[in-house]
Amino acid sequence: MSDYTIKKEFEKSMDSVISDLEEELSKEGFGILTEIDMKETFKNKLDKDFREYKIMGACNPNFAYEGFKSDNDLGLLLPCNFIVYKNDNDTVTVATVDPVQLLSISEDNKLTKLGEKIKTKFEKVINNL
Repeated sequence: MSDYTIKKEFEKSMDSVISDLEEELSKEGFGILTEIDMKETFKNKLDKDFREYKIMGACNPNFAYEGFKSDNDLGLLLPCNFIVYKNDNDTVTVATVDPVQLLSISEDNKLTKLGEKIKTKFEKVINNL
């Protein structure tokens, strides 16, 4: 595991993992704002085959608002991306960036504390899948 990610592998289908991820994020106050299908994008733009791979941008408006009160440039780090991809062994990986690591680049103690709250929620989400 990378030291900047929260990651777990599952023996479920992509569709099942994505559905469960959306449900668990919702329970923690997050919604999906964006979804990028990299397999489709690479096929359409480059005519290249690629594994099933989605990037899902999640946002919790309360946390976002709290963060923006500390740093107007926070939008450069949002939304919080989750990746869901199929592995060669037919398992599915879900990962997100560790928000403590991400927000610590600002050197703002308020954002680091916010990152700690979000990290707890992201770990709960991934562990509940």
